[in-house]
Amino acid sequence: MRHVLDLLDADVARVYADLGVTGYRPRFSPVVRALVSLGPLSIRDLAAAVGVTHSAASQTAAQMARAGLLTLARGTDARQRIARLTDRARDLLPVIEAEWAATAAAAAELEAELPAALTDVLITAERAMVSRPMRTRIADAAATLQAALPPGDDGATGAALRAIAGRTR
Repeated sequence: MRHVLDLLDADVARVYADLGVTGYRPRFSPVVRALVSLGPLSIRDLAAAVGVTHSAASQTAAQMARAGLLTLARGTDARQRIARLTDRARDLLPVIEAEWAATAAAAAELEAELPAALTDVLITAERAMVSRPMRTRIADAAATLQAALPPGDDGATGAALRAIAGRTR
């Protein structure tokens, strides 16, 4: 999945590079769109609006601030930082919106070529991961593999499988 995401991200980045837009990364678009739609936001609220962790939103906001796309100012609470778009970001809005629309259309075209809708598969995968995290699945698989080892074959692999499964004996 990461490889497919890297391919998609690189091609979207190429659109901006082809247009001569420097310092802009595709991962900035959801943040820009949230700030356009909702106005200035705290990092916590920005993370919720974009659907990422606070840490991811904070890192992206810091990158965007370094690129001159947003400012970060103290909120009412000294620990709070408020993100606001800069004039540079606002000047890029027509390009960002056009890229977003073209990318959405291209993604729909890609989905039409696949045996299943990628969006549906990803939503279903996310729900499955939330309901039963991968760590739990790995532990259960390790327990099954360890139980399937021949009797008396409890060497380093068996010990490692028990440890992964969270079992000491």
